[in-house]
Amino acid sequence: MSDRTTSVLAFQRIRLSPDADVEDICARYKNAHPFPHHVLDNLFPSEVLESLLEELPPTSSDKWVHHSDDRQVKSSLRSAVDLGDKGMEFIAFLHSAGFLYFLTEITGIRALLPDPYLSGAGYHMVPAGGRFDIHADRNLDQYSGLQRRLAMLIYLNKGWKPEYSGELELWDQTASKCEKVIEPVFNRTVILEVGDKNFHGVRPVAEGLGFVRRSFAVYFHTTGNKIVFHNSLYGPSMYRDKAPLLQRIAREALPPFVSKAFKKIQERQAMKIRRQDNQ
Repeated sequence: MSDRTTSVLAFQRIRLSPDADVEDICARYKNAHPFPHHVLDNLFPSEVLESLLEELPPTSSDKWVHHSDDRQVKSSLRSAVDLGDKGMEFIAFLHSAGFLYFLTEITGIRALLPDPYLSGAGYHMVPAGGRFDIHADRNLDQYSGLQRRLAMLIYLNKGWKPEYSGELELWDQTASKCEKVIEPVFNRTVILEVGDKNFHGVRPVAEGLGFVRRSFAVYFHTTGNKIVFHNSLYGPSMYRDKAPLLQRIAREALPPFVSKAFKKIQERQAMKIRRQDNQ
C-alpha cells in the first residue's frame, strides 16, 4: 500500500477496503470507458451496510415517494430526515472531510461538497418491472445551486442473481449504444462522473421472482459559475424499452384533449418549479 493511500485511509472513521492504491484507482477512473467511473467491491464493512438494510422502511411506509411514468418506475426516500440512526451515521461519514478527501484522490476533483438534504439521493428501490431509462443526471442541485460532479451508488442487494436483471448500464455519448453493464451486487460501490453526455440507466427488474433492487445514492458537488440548469437529459426514445402494454393502450385510448390538458398542467408545474429555483 502506498504512503499516500495509507495517509488517506487514516482519515476515515469507517474502515475502507479499496481494491488498489488511490493512485491506481484514479488512473482507472480517468481512463474508464465510456466516461470516467470506477467500481469498488467490498469498500465498506459488510456489517455497516447490513445495518442499513435492517432499518430500511417497508415498501408500504409513507416515507417513500413512488415515481411511475414513461421514463422510470422506482421509489426514493421522501426526506433525509427520514433516515434511521444507522443511515444518519453512514451519511455523516460519507459527508465527512476525510471521505471527501478520499473521493478527491480517486477522481482528481478538488473541493468537493456534500448535500446534507440528499436531494434525489438516499435510499432507492426499484420494484419488479421497474426501471430508469437512459439519462444524464441533472447538472445542478435544485436547492443549493451547486454543480453536481459525482454520483455514488452503493448497492444493498444480498443474494442478487443475474436472472433478477436490474443492472446499471453505461451508454456512449449519443445514448445509442450500451458500452458497459454493472451488476448491482451487495457492497458494490460505483462512482460516476456527472456530465451532460454521461448517459446511464437501469435495466428493468425481472418480474415474478420477488426481487426488489435496493441501493443508497449520494451526490457530490463543487461551486460552479455560469452553469445553465437542466433536469435529467434522456436518450433517444427509439432505444428505450416500450412501455407495458396496458400503459400504451391507456395512453392511446385517451381522447387527445385529455392528453393535451394533462401535458399543459405538467408544463405549468415545471415552469413554476423553475421560477422558484431562480428566485
